[in-house]
Amino acid sequence: MKDKIIREVYRVLEERRDNPIDSYTSKIMQDSDKRAEDKILEKILIASKNDENLVYESADLIFHTLLLLVYKGVELDELFEEFERRRK
Repeated sequence: MKDKIIREVYRVLEERRDNPIDSYTSKIMQDSDKRAEDKILEKILIASKNDENLVYESADLIFHTLLLLVYKGVELDELFEEFERRRK
């Protein structure tokens, strides 16, 4: 399935939340949800103004969005289910 990499990233983010290590991801989650939210806003601005690296910057935006969802305790399947509801 194409969602395999998203699930893998999500699992790593959950691991970093539950067992913090000296990493960028753990540090953002230890700081506050405000920092995660600020990173998302920053990534939106960068992605929207960067056609040359749009895919790269969009991956960063999605990563930081997943990070916020993990930080807030949202299950990945909840996100997929919301997409399915919107598709109907």
